[in-house]
This record gives sequence, structure tokens and C-alpha cells, in this order.
Amino acid sequence: MSLSAAEEVTVVTGASAGIGRAIAEALLAQGRAVVNLDHVAPDWSHPQLQSYQADLTQEGPTRERAAEIAAKHRVTALVNNAGATRPGTIDTATSAQLDDVVGLHLRAVMLLTQAFLPSLRACGHGRIVNMASRAALGKVDRVVYSATKAGLIGMTRTLAMELGQGGITVNAIAPGPIATELFRRSNPEGAPQTQRILDSIVVGRMGTPEDVARAALFFLSPDNGFVTGQVLYVCGGTTLGVAPV
Repeated sequence: MSLSAAEEVTVVTGASAGIGRAIAEALLAQGRAVVNLDHVAPDWSHPQLQSYQADLTQEGPTRERAAEIAAKHRVTALVNNAGATRPGTIDTATSAQLDDVVGLHLRAVMLLTQAFLPSLRACGHGRIVNMASRAALGKVDRVVYSATKAGLIGMTRTLAMELGQGGITVNAIAPGPIATELFRRSNPEGAPQTQRILDSIVVGRMGTPEDVARAALFFLSPDNGFVTGQVLYVCGGTTLGVAPV
């Protein structure tokens, strides 16, 4: 599918599956056009969806694809959703793992934001949503993941301050336990740590990608221009007693 160059689009990274797909599908259901940027092609399609592929852990491919999208599309919203957990404690974490998640969770966010800034500013209602994580508050066996997600929250707040005068809002969503393939890979069914997570969910169920998508739609609405620099925990209550007021 080829979208019109004059059409407003929302770029969603990692929309081939999981939370990214749910966000893309929710936007498409509203009649909005979506550009998916992922390292793998989606196994689903829609007339208003166009997909590009790039390894966002790598600077060169990220810059190249971002420039291509910026040249071809009128980007008015960006959802930096692509992520990877890279489980490990301080005893087992490697510099390669750290490089990967810094590239994906921080550098790619910076490069994509820079590439799309002209069109985000030009529309007067630019929206950026960054996918953080409850793990930013601290999580055992996620030393590199939690560090970069906490860094992403810091970047979100600073971008909100820098870009607000241009009508651009920047917010973060910090999901808790969400039933995705990524969660299942890191938290095997029946494992003690998985059961501890399930027991901690106040509302008594796992979250779904659609729960996160509904939060993203709020931040992405052109009507919600007075909310910026915020972190919304979509976590089923698991941050209660942990997150600051």
C-alpha cells in the first residue's frame, strides 16, 4: 500500500506485532493512516498501513529509513514503541546487550524524533508517545532494560519542555505485565517469577496490548494538547506503593 504524500500519518515503530500492532490497528480503526517501522515485515495488512523495515538497534539503517519516511510522508505523530528486554542481572549483563537496548530505546528515539521534527512542527499539533516500562522503577534481572527505560522517561520530560512551544506534546506510557510474546519469552509460564508477577496485579488479570493502545490514543489525539511530559502506568495497579505520587 502506498499512502499519499499529503496525508497525515502516524509512525509506529514495532507495529508488526504485539503492543505496536494494537496501537496501529486502533489508529486505523479511527480512519488514520499509519506507517509501521519494524525489523520484520508484518503478517497483516490494511489499506491505510504502509510498512518499512530497519534494524533500529543500528544507527546507519535507522538514519536511512527515517530520512526515507520523512521524505515520503507527512508525519504528524510518532509512537516509539519498538523494544527488547535483554534479561540479565549485573553479574550476567554484557556490553553488547547494553549497546543494543541503548540503540533501540534511546538512540533510535532521538534519531526518529529529529527526522520528523519539521513535519511535527509544521502541523501545529504534533504528538510523540514513548513506550517506557514499569521496570524503570526497578526490576530484578532487567539491569540494562530498566536503565534505558528510565532514561527514556527522562528524555520524554526534556523533549516535552523543548517542543511544547511548537504545539508538540511528548508523553510516555509505562506498561506493566502485558500478555505479549515478548512477555512470555522473558517470563515463562509456571516459573516462580512469573507467578509473583501475576500475584502482584491488583485488578486480577494480565494486561492486553489493547489496554496500552487505548492509552496511546488519548495521548495521540489532536484534542489533547494540554497534557505533556507525563508518564502513564498501564499496569493493573502493580505500581501502587512504588511509583511516586
